[in-house]
Amino acid sequence: MQSFFETHRYLLEHLGTPVRRELMNEIDWNHRLIGVKGARGVGKTTFLLDFAKVHFGYDKSCLYVNLNNLLFTERSIVSFADEFRKKGGKTLILDQVYKYPEWSKELRYCYDNFHDLKIVFSGSAVMRLVDQNPDLKDCVAVYRLDGFSFREHLNLATKNKFQPYTLDEILSNHEKISAEISSKVRPLAYFNDYLEHGYYPFFLEKRNYSENVIKNVNLILEIDISYLEQIELKYLPKLRKLLYSIAKSAPLQPNVSRLSQEIETSRATVMNYLNYLKNGRLINMLYEDSESTKKPSKIYIQNPNVYYSVTHGDVSQLNMNRTFFLNQVGYRNDVTISKKSDFKVNKQLEFSIGDEQSKGKALSENEYLAHHMLEIGEGNKIPLWLFGFLY
Repeated sequence: MQSFFETHRYLLEHLGTPVRRELMNEIDWNHRLIGVKGARGVGKTTFLLDFAKVHFGYDKSCLYVNLNNLLFTERSIVSFADEFRKKGGKTLILDQVYKYPEWSKELRYCYDNFHDLKIVFSGSAVMRLVDQNPDLKDCVAVYRLDGFSFREHLNLATKNKFQPYTLDEILSNHEKISAEISSKVRPLAYFNDYLEHGYYPFFLEKRNYSENVIKNVNLILEIDISYLEQIELKYLPKLRKLLYSIAKSAPLQPNVSRLSQEIETSRATVMNYLNYLKNGRLINMLYEDSESTKKPSKIYIQNPNVYYSVTHGDVSQLNMNRTFFLNQVGYRNDVTISKKSDFKVNKQLEFSIGDEQSKGKALSENEYLAHHMLEIGEGNKIPLWLFGFLY
């Protein structure tokens, strides 16, 4: 146990958290079992360590443990948690739980039997924590950590502390909000940088960002998806080819028959693969009304950084802008396909993603134009970058 405390202290001493993630303020930390899901690379480990440092400092009542540690090939989570609480522990932070067999059953045992212990754990975006996990569905509070919003990226780049806004606040008061922000920084000066290399925290590292994104994508395919969905590795090239085919044509109106011929597999397998890519946070699938068992109406790459890196930058500004809007607005809102605009949000709001040619477009009530070259909007014409302030 002592070696884990030493590792915990070392990690906190060397923790770099230039931006406090907004999710930190949204989690109900009083819950006894908390799961933080997120795609590989979005900063879950840093987030957990930041929670430990902010709330506990170096107090030994809190301990961070990575379940990749070989000790847990022999030691159970239950016995470790029991020893920790008996030695005065109050909050146990478990990282990489999905690598541990029967992890959900053991977490449930801890929840039912150790009432004086809180457990916070991280999980892959592919994991089923509530809807398909009978062990945890009635006891775990699940939250999702995404990559940096444009707001978080801008705060880091400019050392500001801009706060997030709700969609309703932006729609009703965007002129004042964008004017206040633009009085301190020029957001458009940072916008394209964010599209190319601002979503994942590892843009802070002194390495080739696009290469890092591709490495991250491959780890999602090889470990998160293949391991958790139990796909044989010999089928991995088909999964990779499908993702690349989507990226080259995104936003794509999927022809499942063509895709099945392209990657040489059945239509049913293509649909399964599409769901795996969506669960791994590599693509977004849009439907005409709401998500269903039918094939999606349109497929987007999940975020602009993956889009840019997979296509080597061979992508139009308009499609990057659409990908940005869907990624940022879709985090907390229902986004579907619209017959009269690019997106329908929350079943009633119509959004077109505009460029210079669409500046003079007439808009009716509940129709909005998100324009990528506006610094400050007017009426129903709103700066695209401002939708990056939703979290």
